[in-house]
Amino acid sequence: MTLPNWRAHPDEIAAIVAARHDDPFALLGPHETSQGLVIRAFVPGAATVVAQTPDGGIVAPLDRVHADGFFEGLTPLRARAPYLLAASNEAAAWRFADPYAFPPFLGAMDDYLLVEGAHQKLYERLGAHVVTHDGAAGVNFAVWAPNARRVSVVGDFNQWDGRRAQMRKRVDSGIWEIFIPGIDAGAVYKYEIVGRNGDLLPLKADPLGFEAELRPSTASVVASPAPYEWADAIHMRERMKYDPRRVPMTIYEVHLPSWRKAEGWRFLTYDELADQLVPYVAGLGFTHIELLPIGEHPLDASWGYQPIGLFAPTKRHGDPQGFKRFVDRAHQAGLGVILDWVPAHFPTDAHGLAQFDGGPLYEHPDPRRGFHPDWNTAIYDYGRREVANFLIASALYWLDRFHIDGLRVDAVASMLYLDYSRKEGEWAPNPDGSNDNRDAVRFLQRFNELVYGLYPGVVTIAEESTSWGGVTSPTHAGGLGFGFKWNMGWMNDTLRYMSSDPVYRKWRHNELTFGLLYAFAENFVLPLSHDEVVHGKGSIVSKMPGDEWKRFAGARAYYGFMWGHPGKKLLFMGQEFGQTSEWDYAGELDWRLLDHAPHRGLRDFVRDLNRLYRGHEALYARDCESEGFEWAVVDDAESSVFAFLRYGADRAKPVLVVSNFTPVPRHRYRLGLPRAGQWREILNSDAAIYGGSGQGNLGAIHARPEGFAGFPACADIHIPPLATLFFEFESDGLQ
Repeated sequence: MTLPNWRAHPDEIAAIVAARHDDPFALLGPHETSQGLVIRAFVPGAATVVAQTPDGGIVAPLDRVHADGFFEGLTPLRARAPYLLAASNEAAAWRFADPYAFPPFLGAMDDYLLVEGAHQKLYERLGAHVVTHDGAAGVNFAVWAPNARRVSVVGDFNQWDGRRAQMRKRVDSGIWEIFIPGIDAGAVYKYEIVGRNGDLLPLKADPLGFEAELRPSTASVVASPAPYEWADAIHMRERMKYDPRRVPMTIYEVHLPSWRKAEGWRFLTYDELADQLVPYVAGLGFTHIELLPIGEHPLDASWGYQPIGLFAPTKRHGDPQGFKRFVDRAHQAGLGVILDWVPAHFPTDAHGLAQFDGGPLYEHPDPRRGFHPDWNTAIYDYGRREVANFLIASALYWLDRFHIDGLRVDAVASMLYLDYSRKEGEWAPNPDGSNDNRDAVRFLQRFNELVYGLYPGVVTIAEESTSWGGVTSPTHAGGLGFGFKWNMGWMNDTLRYMSSDPVYRKWRHNELTFGLLYAFAENFVLPLSHDEVVHGKGSIVSKMPGDEWKRFAGARAYYGFMWGHPGKKLLFMGQEFGQTSEWDYAGELDWRLLDHAPHRGLRDFVRDLNRLYRGHEALYARDCESEGFEWAVVDDAESSVFAFLRYGADRAKPVLVVSNFTPVPRHRYRLGLPRAGQWREILNSDAAIYGGSGQGNLGAIHARPEGFAGFPACADIHIPPLATLFFEFESDGLQ
């Protein structure tokens, strides 16, 4: 029997029903024929389908030509005329707008920019967006899966049936898209993908999902498009005025889930964190909060460092609007917000990026470059422009939509070296035999160029643990272009020194002086981070030898030395009050310790350190320049005494820092100074109010105009046991 020329061929119908059609938009929806406009729809479960005008007028019934729910029929409608489909069966009736009646939402420029790796606001086009398209309200879904044979969006709105919302493939880019009218924010969804080999893959979360379900659920959630009214204009304006190297930066590093629990042992919401964490950190005088990764991640034990959602704030604490309120409140309290951001690797969970369209897509196809043996994770293919674009768009998204002030890039060393944590034969060298990952280098350079070019006032920080040169040098000079680098060498050396018994420290003296040989080779942050208080390493206070008094005195002296030392500062949560147990990601800080005087004293000392630091330009303005530092005592290993001067722009207003890392007080200790006159003691870690012995210099010392140790003046000072003192030049004593 010959079919009318407007009828669909049975093979094409069968392909739609089986969800294997190459181009569902070429068959479904409205299509002009020589005999009029034909409408075709696939509505599983329907017994009848009628095309209607939006006001409910019947246009034409559609014929059911396949038992699984394929309908088609001629209508008197003109092309592009709006219509609805009214479906019914014995149990129900429903009306809906036909997704296949709508033209593409994306354009050729989106294809071009993605393929070129230049779509800076990819997040405005891919993902799930609540929009009004062609006069209808709904959600446009778009996902990159160039090797897939078929992609469908599935959710409660279509009974998770991959046949119902088969997407349109944009051949030039490999993006799949569909506009589904009638759904709104809050809809839960995933992508059903048939891979390059024809295999049906596990359902995938949206790589550009802006919200997600709370684990253990793994679906993406259509985020609210409601605009947020920011109240941080002053902060955003002010941060653009300063060179981050020349302003105070003391960072309080936080893992939000374990900072404090709410009643019932639940996670605090973003609003509760704004109420509790923000004033706590601001009250201690820190300048920034740094958050361990908050991108959605399935495993609590990863601390966020194995993210699935690079665009979604974790649901553990609320929704994206809640996170915006948290950042806004921090800014209003004078705090910058830094995020740990993870472009180094990603987990291989079935619902994530791994083998996304049936083979390597986001990961490098060569396992010698695409698999991380230490973490059992996949490594991004930095040389693929679309992948690099995806990652950079993630970074820019947090800066754009959440007003983030800085990004600390995790595990940079693992990105830079092809042989990182690999044995001979387990890595593939460059053609010239070298081991540098040049794709990763170019990616990091481009990342930094865009961040600093588009968002003045934002900082980027590298966790880079090797001697790679030029991490904080500009890209035009061959550097990576970061603003700062964690000084892991300083951290390791000083913690080794402080963990040793004071009687042996004279033989380890260089562990506190060696860092000054390279202190200005990069722009450094001195980090006492989460990594130093976990996995059996103990807390900072517990690393200190001796009885309780000596441990807390040692911690205060160490923090004083750190705050006086060149480099910006970072301290992990709990270490400000002397958490005695190491960090437990599943618990909370032991706040009860603040009932005890030694813990309160350490917290108060950190608060006063921050106030002193922020109030004295000499302690921060030249952190990254050798002209801002001068040793006063560098070689007194026998006494374990160190003394140095810090200078700001005005060298006439130096700050003197003196540390004694033994429990023996040093009486009438002579040291050289650059100016004769009165030097006021402005902070003493041994003060009784902090739990110290109360020894000191009665508020000031007087430097005589007698040359000593290469300086034109000298003074005899009293250095308390296990203490750090700060002095500022006050006057030359002349009337």
